[in-house]
Amino acid sequence: MNDHKALKIFLMAAEKRNFAQVARELDMTPAAVTRAIAALEDDLGVQLFVRTTRQVSLTTDGAVFAAQIQPAVEALESARRDVKNAHKADQGRLRISAPTWLGKTVLPPILSGFRELYPKICFEISLSDGLVDIVDDDYDLAIRISSAPSDKFTIWRKIKVVPRILVAAPGSRFAEMQHPSELSPDDCLAYSGESRRENWLLSDGGSSVTIVAGRAFSANNGEVLADMAADGSGVAMLPGFHIAEHIRSGRLVHVLPNWSPPDLWLTLYYPPYQALPPRIATFSKFFEEQLPVHMVMLE
Repeated sequence: MNDHKALKIFLMAAEKRNFAQVARELDMTPAAVTRAIAALEDDLGVQLFVRTTRQVSLTTDGAVFAAQIQPAVEALESARRDVKNAHKADQGRLRISAPTWLGKTVLPPILSGFRELYPKICFEISLSDGLVDIVDDDYDLAIRISSAPSDKFTIWRKIKVVPRILVAAPGSRFAEMQHPSELSPDDCLAYSGESRRENWLLSDGGSSVTIVAGRAFSANNGEVLADMAADGSGVAMLPGFHIAEHIRSGRLVHVLPNWSPPDLWLTLYYPPYQALPPRIATFSKFFEEQLPVHMVMLE
């Protein structure tokens, strides 16, 4: 018999003070319970119970031992439950990293719908626009809008193509541009996870132009860039769904519509599992199914 089971038998016997009752609850024979307690006493070299024909009671050593091991046994039982639940499709914890804008607008209704189906799954959501170290930061899943990954160790799953467009304030000098050559690096508001410059590659289908953006301004948040562009500070290159409401309201207009940057992808990525744990696979499938419903409302 393993030590953990022997300690469970001992603690239950200490609580019930009746070996026969312990045997019934653990689906054992009374003789097996007695042998387990005797083996534990032999191992410790002390008597844990005083047995009479009428009752079983703890010795002083037994009471001290029970008090000392109970927190550890309970912690081990809790850890065993958590690990087992992690491999169930409808139980366990999901720690997710998501981009700030998507996490505020698209993710909440998806999470609410999922929790209606799987109320025993608990969530920890962290919003961040930069890439995260999914292993060191202990995430089960990250949602990102990015170009092709350079990390070869995580598992990436493309969900939806994300086109980007150039936008500026209506009535600004940028609104009537015909060619990217009219843009200077100081005009281009760069998005960067490290708040640094980025290279814009623009193509009209036949020729291409590269512009170094962010010499005058860069940020790691798309909402900041959209607001700066709407204020007339320059041109931002952002996902279409991200600035759709700004365009509908007239705060921003699509500029250089014949020139397009490479598309991004909305992607799920995971630690390097050999196989996705069921709860993560279940949420990923639900997210992929629900995403078009909630994204189309914003496009």
